[in-house]
Amino acid sequence: MTPKETRNEKLAKRMIKNLEHRNFKAFYCATAAEAVEKVSTLIPDGSSVTWGGSMTIREIGLTEALHTRKLRVLDRDRAANGDEVQRIYREAFSADYYLSSANAVSEDGVLVNIDGNGNRVAAITFGPKHVILVVGLNKVTQDVASALARARSTASPTNAARFDVKTPCQADGVCHNCNSVDCICNYIHFLRNSHPAGRHIVVLVGEELGY
Repeated sequence: MTPKETRNEKLAKRMIKNLEHRNFKAFYCATAAEAVEKVSTLIPDGSSVTWGGSMTIREIGLTEALHTRKLRVLDRDRAANGDEVQRIYREAFSADYYLSSANAVSEDGVLVNIDGNGNRVAAITFGPKHVILVVGLNKVTQDVASALARARSTASPTNAARFDVKTPCQADGVCHNCNSVDCICNYIHFLRNSHPAGRHIVVLVGEELGY
């Protein structure tokens, strides 16, 4: 085991304890492939499942893997038009499982997400029976303040570049705390505790994933 792998296992063990103290269910997977397998075991056949705008779950192949299962998959990536996308946004609130990631997570177990439209943080907050969050350990920060700083200074400018929106951070890669018309930082969400207990499941992954 490499020094990094050793550190990751120790960090994940501590974080799982902290997350469970906050009423989350939590697991650690050393690799992305293990995470895909783990999430798959958490979702029974026949369930309805959808997800938010997470690059993490897409880049590890999780969303495509779910299409091979006997599931009712609500996939906005395959929507025929904007109206269908909006329908899936709303149907997400009655799904059995909602998948997402986090822009950052503090060592003591607070997850931070920033949204432009708010559909992702809304579903994380209320609606779907279960929420599974797949989070690479590269998103772990020392405390909540640094988690928010990471979300605003790393994740948001990167997503602005991905969406190619006309924001100050798109121009220079730095958060300006802007009120731009194209701002994608309209909703800032702190997930402190899972309520009801166990509704949120966090799968930590020992790889650099997402933004």
